[in-house]
Amino acid sequence: MMKGRWMGLDYGTKTVGVAVSDPLGITAQGVETITRKSGKKLRQTFARIEALIEEYHIEKIVLGLPKNMNNTLGERAGETVEFQHMLEKRTGLPVVLWDERLTTMESERILKDGGVRRERRKERIDWMAAALILQSYMDCHCSRDT
Repeated sequence: MMKGRWMGLDYGTKTVGVAVSDPLGITAQGVETITRKSGKKLRQTFARIEALIEEYHIEKIVLGLPKNMNNTLGERAGETVEFQHMLEKRTGLPVVLWDERLTTMESERILKDGGVRRERRKERIDWMAAALILQSYMDCHCSRDT
């Protein structure tokens, strides 16, 4: 059983989708999408993540790792690993990488099936993907008490 809450992140070129677990560690809920003007400017992104860590009493971060469909790692995965290291250094929290393949497509399908209009889906897809990443990790790990 979890002690504190966990945060899920979907790290993209210009956005970071954010989700958090409920206090019991059963479900993941999307919180927000952090947007930045430049892909490489991360100071404000880190500041917002740190504020959310404090607000939700986060003890672990699950970061989506964009693998290729053949299970290899590409350029985006390398950038994600860099982000992981910076995040660990900034927050002092463990940041685990979790396979995020198909989460964006699944998010799109869920939002579409839920009747969310196209212009609204774009706003929500990143935090929905973060919620799917976190939920997948929790489903796999909570029962094993990691």
